[in-house]
Amino acid sequence: MFQPDLLKNKTILITGGGTGLGKSMATRFGELGANLIISSRKQEVLDQAAEELRQTGAKVFPFSCDVRNPLEIDELLKQTKSKFDRIDALVNNAAGNFISPTENLTEKAFKVVVDIVLLGTFNMTLAVGKEMISQGNGTILNIVTTYAWTGSGYVVPSAAAKAGVLAVSRSLAVEWAKYGIRTNAIAPGPFPTEGAWKRLVPPGLGFEKKMKNRIPLKRFGKHQELADLASYLLSDGSGYINGEVVTIDGGEWLKGAGEFNDLDRLPKTAWKIMEKLRTKSKKK
Repeated sequence: MFQPDLLKNKTILITGGGTGLGKSMATRFGELGANLIISSRKQEVLDQAAEELRQTGAKVFPFSCDVRNPLEIDELLKQTKSKFDRIDALVNNAAGNFISPTENLTEKAFKVVVDIVLLGTFNMTLAVGKEMISQGNGTILNIVTTYAWTGSGYVVPSAAAKAGVLAVSRSLAVEWAKYGIRTNAIAPGPFPTEGAWKRLVPPGLGFEKKMKNRIPLKRFGKHQELADLASYLLSDGSGYINGEVVTIDGGEWLKGAGEFNDLDRLPKTAWKIMEKLRTKSKKK
């Protein structure tokens, strides 16, 4: 199924492409023949990732960009045009999230997550979408989550934002199909990454084991499994899939909706530890 030229000559822009799942997807796209544009807020992280991604044989353009800032997105597209003729696909992967009792949230904390996830996705989609409309085709793939449709306690900002992204995905699938643009989404369950695990998995207390036990397949996702799914949805072989959200979570949400609802059992001391870790991480 995954022939070496599956994505040959396709230019793919991946937000949050310098680390975690974004980098894993970019790696797979490169292996399958794509040209890569990776963006995030830290240029040094992108440069390091680009060196690794070039080992796949792909042409890689790393460019720092805050998806919340339309002017930075405009500059990204301007620079991209000088490197590649077109953008065939956009993967909206950039995100922000952390766990917290909702009563402890500040307006700023809520806004930060919503601005990155929902506003950032819209900003990038609008800018790249206009380019795709001019081209006459393109593919947009948004990374959401299973609690985008169920909701989940302790991640209210993320749940609200991801639900919005899912609504945008389905809306544009209808509106922009006339321009030859397909819009789909992937809803991943737990796929371990260094950044997400620091923000979302309380240390100690055996919470990671409990997370795994609630998954019918009794394991976490492998990065290549998600990357392969994304590769298929961006390929010409999925040309009749539009407006769909594909869940890849080992059956987790079917067993118990609301990925973080079990945090009801977390003691207050653990919440204080998580807050200290999150504050420390922001200062780096």
